[in-house]
Amino acid sequence: MSTTPKTDRKDRRTIVRFAKGAAGMVGLGAVLTTAGWGALSTPAAANSTSTVAVVAGENEYGNVASQIGGKYVSVYSVDSNPNTDPHTYEATPSVGQKIANANLLIENGVGYDTFMGTLASASPNSARKVINVQHLLGLPDSTANPHLWYSPRTMPAVAKALASDLSKLDPAHASTFHANETKFVASLQPWFNAIAAFKAKYAGTTAATTEPVADYLLTAMGINNLTPFQFQADIMNGTDPSAQDVATQRSLFTQHKVKVILYNQQVTDSLTESFITLAQANGIPVVGVYETMPEPGYHYQSWMLAEVQALQKAVADHLSSEHL
Repeated sequence: MSTTPKTDRKDRRTIVRFAKGAAGMVGLGAVLTTAGWGALSTPAAANSTSTVAVVAGENEYGNVASQIGGKYVSVYSVDSNPNTDPHTYEATPSVGQKIANANLLIENGVGYDTFMGTLASASPNSARKVINVQHLLGLPDSTANPHLWYSPRTMPAVAKALASDLSKLDPAHASTFHANETKFVASLQPWFNAIAAFKAKYAGTTAATTEPVADYLLTAMGINNLTPFQFQADIMNGTDPSAQDVATQRSLFTQHKVKVILYNQQVTDSLTESFITLAQANGIPVVGVYETMPEPGYHYQSWMLAEVQALQKAVADHLSSEHL
């Protein structure tokens, strides 16, 4: 196991919990002011001589925004540290100010980054554009797996929405935004090809996971995840899985029912590490996956391709890739 710092599953907390109790009594704006946020300014309208200010909840979305907007956008990604657990993020005054000044927000939705909406509501602005990926994909609030960026259909839709909204905020450069969208979607093809090639050769491959981080990608690749979803959800939410699910998970390794185990490289504890150790003891390769795009050295396309290639090496060559 790596010595890279990771978040313990037991440390997960409710996102922006500081605002919840007090907001019901005095209003969110008062809470933020009391907490030291100060006056939140209104974002200026974007024009041909200034960049469009974009704030993304996660750096994978921020990276795509940078690719679509180019030099005509300034992008700030709230969560960009691959050594932390995104579920535990707690807002800071500086983030609130950036959101207040933003022309365009990108949030994942499905309860993953509720701080984005909470902070935006403290500085309402009718001119601000908001891309909620959950709504963009037409997903219900009951969607169990919030890691939407691992689905091959997500970022083409996000890129299209970005080109559209940026064109409205900065009409002078609309042709550039749409051209960048076309270029971005084309650049996803090597990833799509790798997914298709794996599925053609290894469809039905069995896998275990600790969390549903890459489940959308596994489905696209034709991989059958044998870990009970309730087990994955419990680990994701920082609760203890049932004894029955733990026993089922252990049997996947001791009875050699799976070809690979994927674990959330950003969040481990003694339980998840015990499964990694058990898998290794039974000759099952281990692949680490990330919730936050590894930086530096990757953009969204190369990150997703690298994850597929790591799975390919695990299944075809029995090689572990715990880190990208």
